[in-house]
Amino acid sequence: MTLPAFLIAALGEIAGCFAVWHVVRLAGSPWWLLPGAVSLGVFAYALTFVEAPAAGRAFAAYGGIYIIASLAWMTLVEGVRPDRWDGLGAALCLAGALVIIFAPRG
Repeated sequence: MTLPAFLIAALGEIAGCFAVWHVVRLAGSPWWLLPGAVSLGVFAYALTFVEAPAAGRAFAAYGGIYIIASLAWMTLVEGVRPDRWDGLGAALCLAGALVIIFAPRG
Protein backbone atom coordinates (compact mmCIF):
# COMPACT_ATOMS: atom_id res chain seq x y z
CA MET A 1 0.00 0.00 0.00
CA THR A 2 2.99 2.32 0.51
CA LEU A 3 3.86 3.08 -3.12
CA PRO A 4 0.26 3.87 -4.20
CA ALA A 5 -0.16 6.03 -1.09
CA PHE A 6 3.04 7.92 -1.92
CA LEU A 7 1.94 8.44 -5.53
CA ILE A 8 -1.52 9.68 -4.56
CA ALA A 9 0.03 11.94 -1.90
CA ALA A 10 2.49 13.38 -4.41
CA LEU A 11 -0.21 14.14 -6.96
CA GLY A 12 -2.39 15.74 -4.28
CA GLU A 13 0.41 17.86 -2.85
CA ILE A 14 1.77 19.01 -6.19
CA ALA A 15 -1.70 19.82 -7.57
CA GLY A 16 -2.62 21.72 -4.41
CA CYS A 17 0.59 23.70 -4.35
CA PHE A 18 0.33 24.39 -8.08
CA ALA A 19 -3.15 25.83 -7.53
CA VAL A 20 -1.70 28.39 -5.11
CA TRP A 21 1.22 29.04 -7.49
CA HIS A 22 -1.28 29.61 -10.30
CA VAL A 23 -3.20 32.20 -8.26
CA VAL A 24 -0.22 34.03 -6.79
CA ARG A 25 2.41 33.82 -9.52
CA LEU A 26 0.28 33.56 -12.65
CA ALA A 27 -2.60 35.83 -11.55
CA GLY A 28 -5.10 32.99 -11.90
CA SER A 29 -8.62 33.04 -10.53
CA PRO A 30 -8.88 32.62 -6.75
CA TRP A 31 -11.34 29.80 -7.49
CA TRP A 32 -8.25 27.63 -8.11
CA LEU A 33 -7.74 27.65 -4.33
CA LEU A 34 -10.82 25.49 -3.69
CA PRO A 35 -9.67 22.41 -5.62
CA GLY A 36 -6.17 23.19 -4.35
CA ALA A 37 -7.32 22.86 -0.75
CA VAL A 38 -9.10 19.59 -1.54
CA SER A 39 -5.94 18.29 -3.22
CA LEU A 40 -3.88 19.14 -0.16
CA GLY A 41 -6.40 17.27 1.99
CA VAL A 42 -6.02 14.22 -0.27
CA PHE A 43 -2.24 14.52 0.11
CA ALA A 44 -2.38 14.47 3.92
CA TYR A 45 -4.94 11.66 4.03
CA ALA A 46 -3.00 9.48 1.57
CA LEU A 47 0.09 9.58 3.76
CA THR A 48 -1.86 7.90 6.57
CA PHE A 49 -1.83 4.71 4.45
CA VAL A 50 1.96 4.48 4.35
CA GLU A 51 3.18 1.39 6.16
CA ALA A 52 5.60 2.89 8.69
CA PRO A 53 5.84 2.73 12.48
CA ALA A 54 6.32 6.50 12.77
CA ALA A 55 4.80 9.40 10.85
CA GLY A 56 8.17 11.16 10.62
CA ARG A 57 9.74 8.17 8.87
CA ALA A 58 6.86 8.00 6.39
CA PHE A 59 7.16 11.73 5.69
CA ALA A 60 10.94 11.53 5.26
CA ALA A 61 10.71 8.63 2.83
CA TYR A 62 7.95 10.44 0.94
CA GLY A 63 10.34 13.33 0.28
CA GLY A 64 12.23 11.33 -2.34
CA ILE A 65 9.03 10.31 -4.10
CA TYR A 66 7.82 13.92 -4.02
CA ILE A 67 10.94 15.15 -5.79
CA ILE A 68 10.59 12.60 -8.60
CA ALA A 69 6.88 13.41 -8.95
CA SER A 70 7.62 17.15 -8.99
CA LEU A 71 10.03 16.74 -11.88
CA ALA A 72 7.45 14.62 -13.72
CA TRP A 73 4.88 17.39 -13.15
CA MET A 74 7.35 19.97 -14.44
CA THR A 75 7.81 17.91 -17.59
CA LEU A 76 4.23 16.82 -18.26
CA VAL A 77 2.22 19.84 -17.06
CA GLU A 78 4.59 22.77 -17.39
CA GLY A 79 6.48 21.54 -20.45
CA VAL A 80 9.93 22.13 -18.89
CA ARG A 81 12.44 19.33 -19.30
CA PRO A 82 14.61 18.51 -16.27
CA ASP A 83 18.34 18.99 -16.78
CA ARG A 84 21.12 16.66 -15.65
CA TRP A 85 21.38 18.40 -12.27
CA ASP A 86 17.68 17.84 -11.65
CA GLY A 87 18.20 14.17 -12.47
CA LEU A 88 21.26 13.82 -10.27
CA GLY A 89 19.59 15.55 -7.33
CA ALA A 90 16.46 13.45 -7.73
CA ALA A 91 18.51 10.23 -7.87
CA LEU A 92 20.34 11.16 -4.67
CA CYS A 93 17.07 11.95 -2.88
CA LEU A 94 15.41 8.78 -4.11
CA ALA A 95 18.39 6.75 -2.89
CA GLY A 96 17.97 8.34 0.53
CA ALA A 97 14.27 7.56 0.56
CA LEU A 98 14.98 3.93 -0.34
CA VAL A 99 17.44 3.67 2.54
CA ILE A 100 14.82 5.03 4.93
CA ILE A 101 12.15 2.64 3.62
CA PHE A 102 14.17 -0.57 3.29
CA ALA A 103 16.85 -0.29 6.01
CA PRO A 104 16.90 -3.25 8.36
CA ARG A 105 15.62 -2.16 11.74
CA GLY A 106 16.51 -3.93 14.93
